[in-house]
This record gives sequence, C-alpha cells and structure tokens, in this order.
Amino acid sequence: KLTSLALQPVITPELVQGRVHLKCTYSRPSSKLPLQYMVVWSRLSTPGKKEQIQRDTTLQSSSYVEMNGVNLKLGDTVFCTVTAFTRDTPEQQSLPEESKGFYAGIKFLPESLQIAEDGKEHVLTILSTVPIACPGHDDSCKITLQLSTEDLDSQLLGPPNIALSACQVDLLRAPCSESSCAAAALTVTAVTDFAQDGNRISRIRAEPVGRRDLLWRAYTPKDVKVTVRDLPTGNCYSFTDPHIITFDGWRYDNYKIGTFLLCRSLSRAFEVHVRQWDCGGHRSATACNCGVAAR
Repeated sequence: KLTSLALQPVITPELVQGRVHLKCTYSRPSSKLPLQYMVVWSRLSTPGKKEQIQRDTTLQSSSYVEMNGVNLKLGDTVFCTVTAFTRDTPEQQSLPEESKGFYAGIKFLPESLQIAEDGKEHVLTILSTVPIACPGHDDSCKITLQLSTEDLDSQLLGPPNIALSACQVDLLRAPCSESSCAAAALTVTAVTDFAQDGNRISRIRAEPVGRRDLLWRAYTPKDVKVTVRDLPTGNCYSFTDPHIITFDGWRYDNYKIGTFLLCRSLSRAFEVHVRQWDCGGHRSATACNCGVAAR
C-alpha cells in the first residue's frame, strides 16, 4: 500500500451552469508517481449509516456531484471519500480519507432557543449552505421562506407563546463563505401572557414558497425548538367598593365618584382608566367600578 498521503478532502458548494453542485477538493501529494484518484460520494441515509450515490475515477484534484433532488436532496449530509493509486500499478492504494459531513440545506443559528417572558428580543439567523440558482430571467436569485409558530403544549389553548418580527424572509444569493451562501435574520420574543402556565415549548417552522424547481419545492427545513421560561408577573386589583391593591402590594380604598387613572406605564404607551359611580346608601359613601378603558 501507499502510505497515508494527507489528501484532506473538503466539500464546498458551487453553481455549475445554473445548477447546484457539490465539489470535493483534495490536495495532491508531492509524489513523483503518476497518481489517479477514486472519489466515492455518499449521504447519511439513517443515523450512522451511509449510502453510496456516486463513484468517480479521475486524474483531477476535484470531483463534482449534482444536487438533483432525486438521489441527492436538500437536508442531506454528504461525504466524499478519496483513495489515491498509481496508474501503472492500481493495486498500490493509499488509505481512503473521508471529508467532514457537509449539510446541504437551510440552517438556523442557534439551532434551538431558550428564552424567558421578559420582553427581550433574540436574534435568529437563517442561512442556506448551498447557492441559490436563478430559475428564470425574470426571477431574482432568492428563496422566500414562510414562517409559522406552533405551541407544542396543545392542551393549553391560549395565546401564541412566541412572536416573530417577520412572517416571511427572503434569502438573497450572496458569494458562499463560511458555510453560508445566503442569510437573513429575524427576532423572536416570548409573549408575556400574565399567566402562570409553566415553561412551555414552541417550534418555528420555515417553508420555501413559490419555487418551481424540484430541489426546493420538495424540501421543508428542520423546525427550531423554542423553550419559553415562565416568569412571575405583577398583579394589581380594584374590587368591591373599591379596595385597591397596587403592583407592589400597597392597599387603600377609594370611595370617590368620578374617572380615575389606575395605572400608567412610564416606558410605553399603556394606561388604564376606571370610572366609579355611587352604589351606596344614605349612610355610607361607597363607589363601584362601572367602566374601564385600557390603552
């Protein structure tokens, strides 16, 4: 056998004549012998199991495979394994060297989120690891993703658990660099629901829309799991004739008749007004809430 030649195969994405290909590149050893290379392309079919999709014998220091949406689809993790051998004596082979797995498709960064009901915005980046082809002359080079959220605790039929800053995003083609050929960002916020409903799990789904080509039409990216940590919320009350308890637990009574400002936020446009009418007899001055307005 030839010794280990440190071929170090690497997979990169590339557009060839407007179609998405993966390219396996490896370094040529400084050997005086005339070498040939056998490149075996495979995909992860089930966890831990690879399925061969193409085999090339070449004199070049690279090999291509097309992502045609049939034997190689978006969502696949792809490997290339390279073996070198001398042309005159093909039985003299180097040890096969395998590339790292290349995930072809849409990636979310981070892959899952853990957020709290505190009003903070969390950035979610969506990127495509493969270049985006332009199918027609009139079509711009982009993928439009429709975004939706789903609460996985289906027994709780309450408001949505998370809010997104956009319902759809466009991934516009850019030169491929650091495993991204197109990217977009949006923010995710936990909905403050004033309910003690425990920690809840939601997911964000992205679906390509309006694409005619087979590669994107048949593809749904993996969902993003979002865990929302429940935070205790402040409460305030105005009840019976009216007794009032403020957010910080201070208690007092207000027997007056009229319209009052119950609560106003100093940081956003939010306030609550209450109207109180006389509901007592001749002996006691008592008022009751009869109307409320919230902005």
